[in-house]
Formats: sequence, structure tokens, C-alpha cells
Amino acid sequence: MIAYLFIFLGLVFIFFGTLGIIRFPDIYTRLQTSSKCDAAGAIALLVGLIVREGLDSLSLKILIILVFLLLTNPVASHAIARSAAIRGIKPWRKKKKC
Repeated sequence: MIAYLFIFLGLVFIFFGTLGIIRFPDIYTRLQTSSKCDAAGAIALLVGLIVREGLDSLSLKILIILVFLLLTNPVASHAIARSAAIRGIKPWRKKKKC
């Protein structure tokens, strides 16, 4: 039961990350939303799978995947944001009313 709760929670995080990609106006806010929700969703999903499978060799493989995702997600997000900044993409600013 707890495993399915973690899996559901992971799917909810991923859903809101996808919604953020659609909703937000520029690459920086989209990237921030998607990377946070992607990491949280992946953690919850993989923890749910570990709880569901029990402690065995498959759980160890899932744990290795989890560590890999936690190490590479921030690096990839930073690389994308840095690339956008180098290319001169400006952050979105709310237009002032005159």
C-alpha cells in the first residue's frame, strides 16, 4: 500500500512538472519547475518501486539508478540554463503598466 502511495506521489509531481512546462513563459522558469518536479517525481517513483519489490538485487539496481538521476539532473539543468544564458536568452519580465 505504501509503495503505491509513493508511486502515485511521483506521478503527481511529474504531472505538475509537465503542467509547469506548459504554463510558464520562459526557459528559466520552465527549467526550474521541470527539474524540481522531475527529481521529486523520480525519487518518489523509485522509492515506491524499491518498497514494492523488497530488498533484493533489483532494489540495488533501482537505488543505483536513483543515485545516478540525483547526480545528473542538477548538472543537466545547469548546463541547459547556462547554454540559454550564453545564447543571450533573457529571463521573462512582467510588463509595466503605464
